[in-house]
Amino acid sequence: MASTDQEQQQPFVTLVSGDGFEFVLPRSTACISKTLAMMFDPSSKFSEALSGRCVLENISGVVLEKVCEYLCYNEKNKTQINVPDMDIPPELCLELLMAADYLDV
Repeated sequence: MASTDQEQQQPFVTLVSGDGFEFVLPRSTACISKTLAMMFDPSSKFSEALSGRCVLENISGVVLEKVCEYLCYNEKNKTQINVPDMDIPPELCLELLMAADYLDV
């Protein structure tokens, strides 16, 4: 039955910020986050696993956009060495830290 669940997995998932902005990412990219990986796991009982959509009420669109940018950056550069740091606006640092902690990235 697990292979059937795997076959039905959508290749992309949607993350929705508390203020309604939607970001579509490859499932593998979103699942860099351990929290999102658990939510999108087809063997879990989470509704996100069935819908492929996760609403993150406590994360603003500006912060979620930067989180998605980081997830994509991480996926793209995971096998590289000496990767330059991402540019993080200082005014977002605290909110990004809280989001990263919640999403376990």
